Amino acid sequence: MRNLVPFRDINVHASASHYALTSPSSPSAQTLVIERPSGDIRLNDGALLGAKRVSSIAGILGIIKLRLDTYIIVITKAQPMGRLKGHMVYKIMATEFLPLRERTLHDPDEDTYLILLKTLLKTGPMYFSYSFDITNSFQRQAASNPSHALWQRADDRFFWNKFIQSDLINFATGTASSSGLRQARAHQTGADPFILPVMFGMMRITSTRIKSTALTFALITRRCRHRAGTRYLTRGIDEHGHVANFNETEQIVVLNDGTRGAVEVGGEGGMQSDKIGGFDSQDMQVMSYVQTRGSVPVYWAELSSLRYTPELQIRGVESAIDAAKSHFDEQIRIYGDNYLVNLVNQRGREVRVKEAYEQIVRMLVSGPKEDTQADYVTNEKIHVVEASQTNQEYDRLHYVYFDFHNETKGLRWHRAQLLLDQLKDGLIKGQYFRGIDLPGDPQGRLEVRNRQTAVVRTNCMDCLDRTNVVQTMLARWTLTRQLIDVGILRPGESADDDAAFKILFRNIWADNADVVSRSYSGTGALKTDFTRTGERTRAGMVQDLNNSLTRYVKNNFSDGPRQDAFDLFLGTFQPDSSGIGASQVFVDRRPILIQAIPYLLAMSLFFVLVSSLARTKPETTIWPLRIFTIAWLVVGLWCFRFIYTHGVLYVNWPKLNTPRWANEGYQETMGAIRKDKFIGPLVARHERGASTARISHLEEGKKRIQ
Repeated sequence: MRNLVPFRDINVHASASHYALTSPSSPSAQTLVIERPSGDIRLNDGALLGAKRVSSIAGILGIIKLRLDTYIIVITKAQPMGRLKGHMVYKIMATEFLPLRERTLHDPDEDTYLILLKTLLKTGPMYFSYSFDITNSFQRQAASNPSHALWQRADDRFFWNKFIQSDLINFATGTASSSGLRQARAHQTGADPFILPVMFGMMRITSTRIKSTALTFALITRRCRHRAGTRYLTRGIDEHGHVANFNETEQIVVLNDGTRGAVEVGGEGGMQSDKIGGFDSQDMQVMSYVQTRGSVPVYWAELSSLRYTPELQIRGVESAIDAAKSHFDEQIRIYGDNYLVNLVNQRGREVRVKEAYEQIVRMLVSGPKEDTQADYVTNEKIHVVEASQTNQEYDRLHYVYFDFHNETKGLRWHRAQLLLDQLKDGLIKGQYFRGIDLPGDPQGRLEVRNRQTAVVRTNCMDCLDRTNVVQTMLARWTLTRQLIDVGILRPGESADDDAAFKILFRNIWADNADVVSRSYSGTGALKTDFTRTGERTRAGMVQDLNNSLTRYVKNNFSDGPRQDAFDLFLGTFQPDSSGIGASQVFVDRRPILIQAIPYLLAMSLFFVLVSSLARTKPETTIWPLRIFTIAWLVVGLWCFRFIYTHGVLYVNWPKLNTPRWANEGYQETMGAIRKDKFIGPLVARHERGASTARISHLEEGKKRIQ
């Protein structure tokens, strides 16, 4: 009988010629054999003799080929996070890399690749389940085919390890392997249980009560693997219609959940068996509500140059129309009507992003009609762009701009309610998902009673802080509506009326904001004091200042390696095995003088500080010391001015897939330096290699978009 779900336990046996992976709980299952050092994959009936058991693992994360070797990445430790409909969900806590061959050559680039991958796996929040598809919402799960293997049902957007699982997937399906490993020609169903889909994002499952009614409350945020990256290095849309920082957030309420399986202590135990809201049944009910967030779907970028506010670049909107169509084709197909909530500022540098978004919507919908609402705060409180007639799929787009900055400034956060009032009709019409457990169904399917037919897609510049506030507000309103519909709350009551649940709800959504923000910007979210407490506090403002400064440092000096790790793990960059030992990828090839200036600045600051604090005897001549101090002060000021003026040269850019606009900025800055009468000749004299030295890594690897 075909095993449709991954093995819960796998033993790894190693020998000089192969790795053999078996499931001790399924002794009749075939053994997965990965030959060493070729990496050829095959299935064996029964155990292989002569191999020594190395360890027990929680699952295979994938197989990745680097410059020197191919590695099997296995999950060695997983933490239970709770149960959804009786299915346990786990968080990856530790992994191990198993090389296919012993390395006979030393390659610094290979070592750097491994460091990048291990850092990503250590810090990135990744989750999986052996029996439950966490990559799909409950509504999509209800429409999936339960006769398919779990990995075949997974949502391609949120199947985060799909690239590194591609060798196993190709073997299972009998298709050709892009890595050159020999694969089987026929479909190998025995390989299906070794393929474990993993989701990147946030997961919280909590048992709690509202007005003495016990329930399971869960929040899942799924980060899309397409166009994944860091804050200033991935903005806007790509030619395939994928946008930066796209996340799907699903809020789930499970009633009559007999498992009560959440690991965290979130409420009292035991489920009541009384009927709920006239629903005369003790069957399990699942209610879920999905929201999305994603970058503005036009071609735009921000060029970091050590200034606090990067330079904003936007290409012509007309050039992005095909990509925007691809994006919204997918969004409408999956979610139905899209309410596009835009929260960027209507003044300053952000207004160009606002205008570009509105222009792209006007080009997509039929006969666009617009409505602008003003109040005493701003002359454009809300701006709506919709189709005047329904002739095509794109007429299901409803653009709603809300002047979040002006309406809520001065700690008037309650005025975000104005946006909710504007969206209420769409929220009511769009509904939410509700399903009833089918008793005795061996596959645990749900009988669908209600479907969500629309989604609110929210964005600000980063799709982080302002977006978090709005998504929390919409989730709270929808939860109240759901609980009223099933009779837990009466009309006029709110989920916030239960003080204990109110605190729980706010903290879970604030935790979600922090996880999404850390994945993209490197720090926790801003404004989470409002999400947690319902009001803006001075302590929250101080924390926001700290996070903002930390973001500045990380975005300029550490996001390059983080972006490289994403590109390597997700397969948008594949190392080339040619030139092993040359170490051409990660070496800094900027001119020596350019590299030396920060060290010269540090030296000058040191000498100025030492000379300023030095004690002198009364009879000592002072002027030589003062000349020394002034000389180094001048050198330090010149170095600081040079670094600040030519900041593009000192940003830690990605080395694997360097953005085109970063390359252009680098070239432009180096061209200006070479023309400088004072430093230009010195730079030309000490420059090593081509002028594109530091970021000429685009030819090093093969790009692959999954």
